[in-house]
Amino acid sequence: MAQEKTEKKLDYEPVTYDPQYILMVNHLKKYFPIKGGMVSHTVGHVKAVDGVTFNLKRGATMGLVGESGCGKSTTGRTILRLSGDKTDGQVLFNGQEVYDLSSKEMRALRPKMQIIFQDPFSSLSPRLPVGEIIGEAVREHKLVPKAEFNDYIDQVMDNCGLQPFHKDRYPHEFSGGQRQRICIARALALNPEFIVCDEPVSALDVSIQAQIINLLKELQEKYHLTYLFISHDLSVVEHISDHVGVMYLGNLVEYGETEDIFREPLHPYTKALFSAIPIPDPKAKMNRIVLEGSIPSPANPPAGCKFHTRCQYCMERCKSEVPVQKEVEPGHFVRCHLYDK
Repeated sequence: MAQEKTEKKLDYEPVTYDPQYILMVNHLKKYFPIKGGMVSHTVGHVKAVDGVTFNLKRGATMGLVGESGCGKSTTGRTILRLSGDKTDGQVLFNGQEVYDLSSKEMRALRPKMQIIFQDPFSSLSPRLPVGEIIGEAVREHKLVPKAEFNDYIDQVMDNCGLQPFHKDRYPHEFSGGQRQRICIARALALNPEFIVCDEPVSALDVSIQAQIINLLKELQEKYHLTYLFISHDLSVVEHISDHVGVMYLGNLVEYGETEDIFREPLHPYTKALFSAIPIPDPKAKMNRIVLEGSIPSPANPPAGCKFHTRCQYCMERCKSEVPVQKEVEPGHFVRCHLYDK
């Protein structure tokens, strides 16, 4: 008697590919095991990413914001398959499930999905000159003929505001802004379609931040790039993003077009974040919303709505019922019981 195949029951509704989106993330989860005991067995999990869903259109920029430790960077790394295997969910890149690809197929896809790290100094090898740092992956993936290699690297460096004589210098010989340009050039050299920008300007001075942001926007227009821009600086996110997702403790609590979210934030957490944006006017009165307490541990999140321990609008149902994502207005989604009809 043939043994029947039992399919795993999914906790979510699978999405089908829509060509207008370069990236479709559906109910993505990434848990890290906590080891303990004499034999080092798993005693729990850190729920770094806990059911994130969003779609990203080609040539657009999505800003991902939230407090430190909310899971922004882990979301970006999990999408790129840089943090081991996912726990659950879907990551569709151009219709392909990233986690279904073999090592050979993933290697072929890697140039199309790149990342710019937060700290430009620690992400650059101190033993390699800049020309080799930018060109190493180009040579490895055989993107250009050997005879055209040097001219290609010169062109990429020029596009990122670097001079050809910089090729023979090492990372420690550059300023922070120049090192971030090197990181951008390294990502751009592989002719990517999608780039995760993991807080690329947070370690830079304000004037240099503006230069890097403008460079990213120029490159996006020139090469039709798509960005996932991770940041905790809401002013920068407002300037560069078409859509914004607000994360709290592994969940996307609000998502929508940048103009809609900055005009009328819905979630209490989003309102608190926006109230902390400094206003360049000494006479302006700021209605600051101060959140009490600290972020709960992602290893032991509270029941119900994860934000209820710090929310001034907390109701009894918030302590036991997990809010579902609701579309309050076209394209503007929020997870909060205040908007239950």
